[in-house]
Amino acid sequence: MKDIILTADRPTGKLHLGHYVGSLKNRVKIQNEGNFDKMYVMIADAQALTDNFDNPQKIRENITEVMLDYLSVGLDPEKVTIFVQSYVKELTELTFYLLNLVTVSRLERNPTVKSEIKLRNFETSLPAGFLIYPVSQTSDIILFDSNIVPVGEDQEPMLEQARELVRSFNHTYKEIFREPKAVIPENKVCRRLPGTDGNAKMSKSLNNCIYLSDSKETVKKKVMSMFTDPDHLKISDPGKVEGNTVFTYLDAFCDETHFKKYLPDYKNLDELKNHYRRGGLGDVKIKKFLNKVLEDELEPIRERRAYYARDINKLFEILEKSSKEASEYGQKKLAQVKEAMGINYFDDRDLILSLQAKYEK
Repeated sequence: MKDIILTADRPTGKLHLGHYVGSLKNRVKIQNEGNFDKMYVMIADAQALTDNFDNPQKIRENITEVMLDYLSVGLDPEKVTIFVQSYVKELTELTFYLLNLVTVSRLERNPTVKSEIKLRNFETSLPAGFLIYPVSQTSDIILFDSNIVPVGEDQEPMLEQARELVRSFNHTYKEIFREPKAVIPENKVCRRLPGTDGNAKMSKSLNNCIYLSDSKETVKKKVMSMFTDPDHLKISDPGKVEGNTVFTYLDAFCDETHFKKYLPDYKNLDELKNHYRRGGLGDVKIKKFLNKVLEDELEPIRERRAYYARDINKLFEILEKSSKEASEYGQKKLAQVKEAMGINYFDDRDLILSLQAKYEK
């Protein structure tokens, strides 16, 4: 079996630059290289409900937003299968079986789960559905025989838990699943892009995001208000590059062509950083440069989004067709799961014959 790829996003809002450099850009690269047997991209609406159970309308509205973001960055429905999680009921059944192979304490130790529980103030009232998030995510991956999962660095603990569950299932029943591996962006800065406020993570809940769908004016406003070096009060002051959000974004997005185009006084980012460190370079200048760099990336995305937004009905036709395709694959794989577990009672003629022989004695 060749490589099968699966990636996903929760439809809790529009996708942002953190999603883009952390996973989306990599997905498009993999899609265009075509070195795989199959590639699935899932809109994880069921998982999004684990912490939005009281606001399903939010999920309903954002499925369209996420689909538009997918198409606008270059994901192609002719090359990848983009589907809605809740439409594939086999995922829920597989999750139920896998829950027997993991303990509550192991789920509670998952670093990603722990940080998300703290972020959402779930310490004293934790929904059970949210706690089993890693198990549900494992089902998403292995139901489609996926072995490669392009993700951000913060998702690696989830992938490790998935591998544990695969090993447990294969050992307990029958070896029918492959252990998935994470594909993380080579550029370390892209693995976890900070928020515009300097917070370690860009997050919708922290209101520190630049969204792929933000207007040109909105992006400029957010860039110009970005966190830099709090001790860099005057242009003549030496400045710190490390921990400076503007330079972190430049590390993620700019290259030498941007300097030739917008800042020809400098050959590359190293020269710009050195000038900032010794003093004599203001924050406004580097922010204006960053804004131009981001616009080079975002303007084509904006144009494609506007194009696809003209026909929402077409979007839903694509999603429905692909979701049916994903469900058909899931049905076949779940049949293998039930056979391996010995719970395919009505399809197992050997079982019926052996029981008949037993009672004829």
